[in-house]
Amino acid sequence: MKILLPDHKRWVYDSHMDVRWGDMDSLGHVNNTVYFRYMETCRVEWLRSTRGSPHEGLQGPVVVNCFCNFLRQIEYPAQLIVKMYVSDPARTAFETWYEIEQAGKPGVVYANGGATTLWVDFE
Repeated sequence: MKILLPDHKRWVYDSHMDVRWGDMDSLGHVNNTVYFRYMETCRVEWLRSTRGSPHEGLQGPVVVNCFCNFLRQIEYPAQLIVKMYVSDPARTAFETWYEIEQAGKPGVVYANGGATTLWVDFE
């Protein structure tokens, strides 16, 4: 089942990264689990750009669920742009959304996904 991203999201950040040789599986394309790492890397870069390290102090973000729609396979070598969006801010939670494109093919989405993030007191 493909989960659609909402129209009411707001763009907040682009992360540029290279596909590494080790990102591939034995079939020669990027392993499904690595897509979640790409989204995580983008989220952490964005958090660092807004407030410093995402784990400073006694409070911080925790992902409570996430998903990825795999639309096209990515193969090494490639340069990626992971676009991050946010929506539905609440008192302690917000939604994050992602689109993964190859740098040389703007507008072609290889995967998209999302995560619900809570801001928590670690104690």
